[in-house]
Amino acid sequence: MQDFTILPQGLPDPADDGAAAHLEGRTLPIVQLASTAGGTVDLGSLDGLTVLYCYPMTGRPGTALPEGWDDIPGARGCTPQACAFRDHFAELRALGVRSVFGISTQTTAYQREAAARLHLPFPLLSDSALELQEMLDLPVMDVAGDVLLKRLTMVARDGVIETVFYPVFPPDRNAGDVIDHLRRRSGSG
Repeated sequence: MQDFTILPQGLPDPADDGAAAHLEGRTLPIVQLASTAGGTVDLGSLDGLTVLYCYPMTGRPGTALPEGWDDIPGARGCTPQACAFRDHFAELRALGVRSVFGISTQTTAYQREAAARLHLPFPLLSDSALELQEMLDLPVMDVAGDVLLKRLTMVARDGVIETVFYPVFPPDRNAGDVIDHLRRRSGSG
């Protein structure tokens, strides 16, 4: 069985294609995304400091990844990225982050399995209807006919996107990169 928590060696680095350059300074739209915690989350009503990390899809034990998945720059690593945000969750909260959300185009039912299996202390949000993707023109990839979000992380304050990490590589270091950024901004590191 494949261990999705470990990144294989030799993954291709994703290039910065400029597809996220327009996001800093944008306001998070009023959009209701289904949450693995139940109900929905309106991104437009978030206040305080929020971290939103977008990812293509989490793997599921016993289910094969799409053909050639490891060869797609930036595709592999959703589980290690989620686990890193889980492992650094308390540190993020101590730095003033009020909310952390993972966002993908997978259904809430699919995400719920991953959130439970990985013991995530924050919800995953489903953009399966591509509403957020269209409103913010988030970068995507087409894999076997499925539209998946490219990996990026947004740090927003009171609903305004202040910082965007794109491309994110390697994904298991993304949470640490966000923490380093927040420390520099606060002058505590």
